Amino acid sequence: MKLKKIVLTGAAGRLGSYLREPISKMAEAMVSTDLADGVGNLYPGESYVRADLTSLKEMEDVLEGADMVVHFGAYGDEAPFETLLGPNFIGAYNVWEAAYRKGVRRVVYASSIHAVGMHSRTAFVGTDAPHRPDTFYGLAKCFAEDLASLYWDKRGVESVCLRILSCAQVTNARALGTWLSYDDLIQLVERSISTPVTGFTVVYGVSANDRVPVDNAKASFLGYRPKDNAEQFAGEILAETPALDHSDPKHRCLGGPFAAVELGNSGLATMNIVDDSKKT
Repeated sequence: MKLKKIVLTGAAGRLGSYLREPISKMAEAMVSTDLADGVGNLYPGESYVRADLTSLKEMEDVLEGADMVVHFGAYGDEAPFETLLGPNFIGAYNVWEAAYRKGVRRVVYASSIHAVGMHSRTAFVGTDAPHRPDTFYGLAKCFAEDLASLYWDKRGVESVCLRILSCAQVTNARALGTWLSYDDLIQLVERSISTPVTGFTVVYGVSANDRVPVDNAKASFLGYRPKDNAEQFAGEILAETPALDHSDPKHRCLGGPFAAVELGNSGLATMNIVDDSKKT
């Protein structure tokens, strides 16, 4: 049965561009929101509202009558704490507080591997691994996950926190384990919306890679069964990869380049992320 209304924050972003169409099919109405002036052509049942995460009033307005919110809006890179404070910390509070005030049942949140980014890649950490952020950006994800836990325990707002690893084209050896394909991302969000009861749940956003470095066993009740595997890229990638220095946090830790940058410095600037946003 379709939900009455779903809200998608961060709809103008790269991942949001792939989520808009499938999410729009799960509800009678979907409101996409971001700071951009628009998101291109709208899908059936979709409307667009420009709204600022740092405004509790604007979040309350956009969540009016919603069953669920898929919260992908944020500043998407490491930056000085002051830059992240508004959209990533206060913005997260505003989403959960507005959800509580407006009777929203569940928040599906784009968390990140950077919440546990300083853990070793060889530790095969589970969804119950303690927070170990690699950046201020990762710290914001820890804050939002703890906020989600608090709002479930004290106010009954469900949350599914998606610790996304590498949802981008495979361009390096690390991504052979951390890749999340767009199709698997869509499946993960759909399962997070459609699962009848979730309480507070953490799940890793990663495909069925042979070299996957994390364990999703404790989130199996969501029914998320990824289908794609980065091993198809291994031959070409490894042939071009020199021997790696595993004393370097970039290669030793789950957070990859984010684990190696100085606090406040961009992590994305050291990566080759292809902008292949879906066009409408």
